[in-house]
Amino acid sequence: MGCAHGKCCNRDSSTSDEDAGHHQRGIRPYKNKDGLTQRSLELVHVPSHNFTLQYSSLTQHGYYPDTTDRENQDSFCIKTQIQGNPNVHFFGVFDGHGQYGAQCSNFVKDKLVEILSSDPTLLDDPLKAYNSAFLATNSELRDSEIDDALSGTTAITVLVVGDTLYVANVGDSRAVIAVKDGDRILAEDLSVDQTPFRKDEYDRVKLFGARVLSVDQVEGLKDPDIQHWGDEESHGGDPPRLWVPNGMYPGTAFTRSVGDSTAEKIGVIAVPEISIVRLTPSHLFFVVASDGVFEFLSSQTVVNMATAYKDPSDACTAIAGDSYKRWLELENRTDDITIIIVQIKGLSNSGVGTTDSEVHSRPCQTGGSMNQSAAIVPPLMHQRPLESDVG
Repeated sequence: MGCAHGKCCNRDSSTSDEDAGHHQRGIRPYKNKDGLTQRSLELVHVPSHNFTLQYSSLTQHGYYPDTTDRENQDSFCIKTQIQGNPNVHFFGVFDGHGQYGAQCSNFVKDKLVEILSSDPTLLDDPLKAYNSAFLATNSELRDSEIDDALSGTTAITVLVVGDTLYVANVGDSRAVIAVKDGDRILAEDLSVDQTPFRKDEYDRVKLFGARVLSVDQVEGLKDPDIQHWGDEESHGGDPPRLWVPNGMYPGTAFTRSVGDSTAEKIGVIAVPEISIVRLTPSHLFFVVASDGVFEFLSSQTVVNMATAYKDPSDACTAIAGDSYKRWLELENRTDDITIIIVQIKGLSNSGVGTTDSEVHSRPCQTGGSMNQSAAIVPPLMHQRPLESDVG
């Protein structure tokens, strides 16, 4: 979710290292393969715990009737055997925004994993390494030739280290894991969207002087003094956005990103929130995707759809197709859509202390100065979906 014109109100708007990177409502179905990049099924073994990751990915260029030559601003990165270690693997999705969003997204997907891979402390202290990599990537983007004043990217990434997932997030893309619970398969969010709907994020950006208003409030159609917007599910069509004190920009609907140097002055930071998950045999697969997927599909719906397919390539195609169709039913365009599905095969109880999900966490740091420590999100596991949502 971004702005009235995209991600922010700027109208112009790997095996070893493998990266990627309609119409009037209801007229064109999801059969146009232009702008679609899909990887076939791939496998990587994790010898430390004797299980296999089976994965696939897909990215679909969005349909924008007013800017048909617009680039796909999403990108993704899959890098296996980080530092030559067969037990360490990286999966990330990056959703660019603004005039130079595609350049920002591609820069970050290359640079973040490069910095992580070269950090000698990665395996000793993954949290510190992850945090440092995000901040260093943000700094290098700032020093590059790319203009990130009103452009940037979200980043949702999963680092697999043996039987542990480290999930680092900035922005409003999402990671979700499927957990078998009796005869049900539940979706459990591994990340929390960072938007002004969250009180902690709202409070943090207000400390930096951000005005938080929806577009209707900015345009005088609603009272700007009302500082509550309901929840994201029911009020996502005109969400609260961040504006400088005396201007009509940048209008970001997220509170963290990489890049966005103008928005950084009002509290939009590149500090990731990190969650840690110990894998168990009840974990079936995880999904990493841009908000082009989750704008109109719940986490549980995505997990339900992925569960129906043996091959994650087919699951990626089905989920992207349904997302695309729902965009066209509800909007006159679609967002770029990117998804990675990673199945967890053959993980046994041997050497695993529990069959329940574990998230090790500490509260987010939300002080008034730029926090240079990774915030570990509160526990997200065992959130029960609506019964009607569970397949």
